[in-house]
Amino acid sequence: MKKIEAIIRPEKVDDVLAALEDAGYAGIMITEIKGHGKQKGITQQWRGSEFRISLLPKVKIEIVVKDADVAKITKTVINAAKTGNIGDGKIFIYPVDDAVRIRTDERGDVAI
Repeated sequence: MKKIEAIIRPEKVDDVLAALEDAGYAGIMITEIKGHGKQKGITQQWRGSEFRISLLPKVKIEIVVKDADVAKITKTVINAAKTGNIGDGKIFIYPVDDAVRIRTDERGDVAI
């Protein structure tokens, strides 16, 4: 099993959720976060003054999938979240040793 963690633009959340549901993956976790990448935020103007926003709003989507589904889910997220501009986000993939469904005590792939 693998955990896919995608950091995306907030305005792309609905697109990614719809794409994941179409791909058959409804079990996800979403967290609103703030952060920045290489661009280190943005500079905006308001009433003639410039100010810097260093931490931008982002959304973290987490999903645990079978090893065989990692490429499919990763591609689904990329296709739904990509704008082609700086700040589209990142995807991280981690190994998951085990999963347990609390209600039934099922373990492994059947628990996800």
